Amino acid sequence: MFITPIDTSALDAGAATTSTTTRNNTDPNAMQDRFLKLLVAQLQNQDPMNPMDNAQMTTQMAQINTVTGLQQLNQTVQSMSQQFAGMQQLAGVSLIGHAVLTDGDSLTTSNGQAQGLFDLAQAATDVKVEIVTPGGNVVDTVPLGALDGGRHAFTWDASSYSGDLSALHYRVVASNGKTSVQATPLMQQTVLATGSGDKGLMLTLGNGATVAYSDIHGVV
Repeated sequence: MFITPIDTSALDAGAATTSTTTRNNTDPNAMQDRFLKLLVAQLQNQDPMNPMDNAQMTTQMAQINTVTGLQQLNQTVQSMSQQFAGMQQLAGVSLIGHAVLTDGDSLTTSNGQAQGLFDLAQAATDVKVEIVTPGGNVVDTVPLGALDGGRHAFTWDASSYSGDLSALHYRVVASNGKTSVQATPLMQQTVLATGSGDKGLMLTLGNGATVAYSDIHGVV
C-alpha cells in the first residue's frame, strides 16, 4: 500500500498567530512529538490487509530526523548570532572616547602642526602629500620619498598658513616610475556614541559622521 509521506510543513501551521505557537512550531522536540502522533494515527488507521512496509516507515522517520536537525541547526546559528551582536555592542562601548581611523582626507591640527595618515597598497619609489583647499588649490607639498607598502604618517608645518586650517584637506600622490600606486587617506576621529544599523554596530564620530564598525581601519 502506498502511504503519502507526511507533509512536515503542516507542523508549522499557524506559526504567525501567537508567540507561543511560534515557539511550539520551531521547537525540534515539539515537532518530533507531533510527527510521532501523526505516524501512530496513520498506523492505527492503515489497511490491515495491506499495511505500511518497512521502507515507507524508514522514509518518513528520515524525513522528521532531517527537519529536526535543520531546526536545531537554525536555533544554534541564531543563538551564536545574538551572542556575536552582544559582543560587538560591548566592543563599541569600549571605543567611546577613543580615536579611530576611518576613510577621509581631513587633517588633524594642533599648535600649528597638521598630521595625517594613509595606507599604501604597495611600495612606491616616490611619495608626496599635497595640502589642498576645498577648491582644489595646492597650498603646500610634503615630500616623503620612497616608502614601503602599508600605513604611514606625515606632519606638515602649518604655522605660516593664515587661512582656516579646518577647511584644508590632503591627497597622496605615489608612484613607481611612471606607474601610480594606490594610496588611501585616513582621518582620525573620536567616537562619541554607538548604535545598531543595517550594517550591524555603528559608530558616531566627532565630526558628526556615522560609520560601520567594519569600516574602521584601526584605533589610535
